[in-house]
Amino acid sequence: MQKIFRVMIIIAMLITAYLLILAWRDDYADAPAVDVLPETTTSVGADIPSSTGAAGDIPAQTQPVDSDTVTATPTPAPAKDTGLITVTTDRYDIKINPEGGDIVYAALKQYNAKLDSDKPFVLLENNSNRVYVAQSGLIGQDGIDTAEGRANYSHTANNYVMEEGQQTLSVPLTYKKDGVTITKTFTFTESKYPIDISYQIQNTSTNAWQGQMFAQLKRDDSKDPGTSDKGALSMATYLGGAWGTPDDPYNKLKFGDFSDGELTTTSDKGWVGIVQHYFVSAWTPENFTGNFFSRETGDDYFIGFNSQPINVAPNKQLTLNATLYAGPKVQSELKEVSVGLNKTVDYGLLWPISKILFAILDGIHKIIGNWGWSIILLTVLVKIALMWFSNKSYYSMAKMRAIGPKLKALKEEHGDDRMKMSQEMMAIYKEEKVNPMAGCLPILMQMPIFLALYWVLVESVELRHAPWILWIQDLSSMDPWFILPLLMGASMFIQQQLNPQPADPMQAKVMKFLPIIFTAFMLFFPAGLVLYWTVNNLFSMTQQYIVNKKVEEEQKRRTVKVLD
Repeated sequence: MQKIFRVMIIIAMLITAYLLILAWRDDYADAPAVDVLPETTTSVGADIPSSTGAAGDIPAQTQPVDSDTVTATPTPAPAKDTGLITVTTDRYDIKINPEGGDIVYAALKQYNAKLDSDKPFVLLENNSNRVYVAQSGLIGQDGIDTAEGRANYSHTANNYVMEEGQQTLSVPLTYKKDGVTITKTFTFTESKYPIDISYQIQNTSTNAWQGQMFAQLKRDDSKDPGTSDKGALSMATYLGGAWGTPDDPYNKLKFGDFSDGELTTTSDKGWVGIVQHYFVSAWTPENFTGNFFSRETGDDYFIGFNSQPINVAPNKQLTLNATLYAGPKVQSELKEVSVGLNKTVDYGLLWPISKILFAILDGIHKIIGNWGWSIILLTVLVKIALMWFSNKSYYSMAKMRAIGPKLKALKEEHGDDRMKMSQEMMAIYKEEKVNPMAGCLPILMQMPIFLALYWVLVESVELRHAPWILWIQDLSSMDPWFILPLLMGASMFIQQQLNPQPADPMQAKVMKFLPIIFTAFMLFFPAGLVLYWTVNNLFSMTQQYIVNKKVEEEQKRRTVKVLD
């Protein structure tokens, strides 16, 4: 039984290691493997090739227009404006290209590009290094965006700034054609990431206007720059497309599947976007049904939706709205945008446990204000929750330690008769009320918590660049000096000395090597996870030491009683 107990502990630890390795690779094997991009700076109008005007950027119409429908003769588009419109809010630095009215640059002011960097994290950009833009427009019979060119909007200002205390900021763009005035308006809200994009179509002509709205994300095959601050051998997180509807909240769509026709969903309350580590960009239709699509053109990937064809009668007007979210994967904010968008914070198979752990961790952080101390306090709470089971287990292990000499003598006496030795061992276990399998409980119960916390640390943007103390300035990345993994290994070794030692020499050698193996394994894991395991070991050592002393005292009293 003791041998089985040891084997189960080894198996439990190795299964954990194996599952964590699988977590690195699951769903990410097809992610583009190119060099990590350096930080880039982009000035207004500099090094930003036009994201518009290419025939490949315009999505196909949802329904073909009848060939004998009479269309109005288009008027020549005005001369192109090569300058970009800059928008500054409390959350964003935005650049909008008047040609097409696309967002070609979005920097998130509340997030640094790298640890200790004074530059903001750039989510959307369009330059020689990377193409990742949010596009929208009007296509179809009377659409102003065609394969020959995108609409060139007029605008009243080149620079918009949200003043302190200003609740909303509107950026209107105007296009006029054949008696039809189209006003594309970007509305930014204070302290919010969702951006409202509206198309007001005012038809003062004598003919009906027909067209479709489209909204899409265009991205090339560059790697997610959000991984540039991760350490060596750190995990690769999912980079690719995703979409959801109220009935089917979260689905992944790898870039390699964009041209396979897999995305043909229709929804008026769904979302479609691109997910990367810590951040997401997603479009949501607001007052119409969107036909979701994905496609690949050359090195570029597109994912988005078209509206159904709409008609605006003469002397009438109609407004179409969509929401663009381009920001961090903060679950509370994502949930308000669309059903299922918060699931882009992907905690994997153990998501119920991860969500509970994050809720507790977030609640603690709101009180004490430091994520490192919050992890330590979370560890204490987990230990308290499992204390009853742990005490049972440690008491059994202490009893096993106390009866070690008896078992050793038994082996010397019946070493050649395994059946007789097993019978005698079972008699001793029964007499001492020991369950050798009980020692597995603490490790087996910690495994799902350990794995769930792993996903909390690597998926929650709240812990990105979150400092603790001294040299630990990013709990989501590896310890730069490897101090925590070494402390974890030392605590694991000391804890082993408090446990009964295996009678089998081979098992004893394997157990001695486990702290070394796990120390090497933990060198490249998030410092927050190593902190949790180290603190857990320290509390386990203390608890087991107390139980061992208690059992030793019981054994002494029993010995004295027998002698008397």
